[in-house]
Amino acid sequence: MLSKNQLGFFYMFISVCAFSLMDVIVKWSDDYPIGQVLFFRGFCGIIPILFLIPKDRYLDFYKTDRSFLHIKRCLAGLIALIAIFIALRNLPLATVVSISFAAPIFTTIFSIFLLNEKVGFYRWLAVLVGFIGIIVISEPGFSSLNFYYIYPIIFCLGLSYVAIAIRKLSSTEPVWLIGFFFSFSIMILSFFTFYQNWIMPSLKDLFLLSMVGILGGLANLWLTQSYKFSEVSLVTPLKYLALVFAILFGYFIWNEVPTTKTLAGASLVIISSFIIFKREMTLKKRVSVTRHE
Repeated sequence: MLSKNQLGFFYMFISVCAFSLMDVIVKWSDDYPIGQVLFFRGFCGIIPILFLIPKDRYLDFYKTDRSFLHIKRCLAGLIALIAIFIALRNLPLATVVSISFAAPIFTTIFSIFLLNEKVGFYRWLAVLVGFIGIIVISEPGFSSLNFYYIYPIIFCLGLSYVAIAIRKLSSTEPVWLIGFFFSFSIMILSFFTFYQNWIMPSLKDLFLLSMVGILGGLANLWLTQSYKFSEVSLVTPLKYLALVFAILFGYFIWNEVPTTKTLAGASLVIISSFIIFKREMTLKKRVSVTRHE
């Protein structure tokens, strides 16, 4: 019988694995319009959520008193999701994952304006270190005018607001409702992209595209379970396994070898997020910036 911390460790591990596999499939799916991939992410992402809705809420599960905040959370999430999809298709996998670790940096900044939090010396130092890491990673892209490097940063900005919004919503809203509204909004947005000449997928491709939604939905739920069962300080470092998976998948599938600058910048970004995380744990705040895609 596993302890609560062991269960939390397990859920975080499989969540990271699911997100990593989803990233691989999104990168592989560049023959399909992004809108079509979004449809599968939204439609199939609802499937795991349906099993969590209490039986006595089947008829009115969608009711909420915080509609406007849900809308803002969904808009920010959609911007982040589209940005990361574009980035995954146009940049090395390890580069995208490395920059995505910078989300806590932007959350720290947003928390000043949206949550009226006071940010001290150590977290400002972490923000500076993180920004240096981003510059180190993306410098080759900016110098050669590769504007695709801006998309992982947009992802971080969107994800940071999502983290703030979910922190507010979770005080009154169940996790399954937050997840349902987001997946539903992705599906609705995808309907406006039919003009992009959607492609009829083969059975194999249909399975893989469906897994984008199922993996994304399950990854978010497993992530939530991880923080429910375990101490945040124990399981959060596991999310950096995503960089290891990205390097391995990128090398063996697309022959991508991360540059020294990418690895050095990723190290700075990870150090930065660790400083923020440890400081917030010291301040007794249960904070986690998760992907929520």
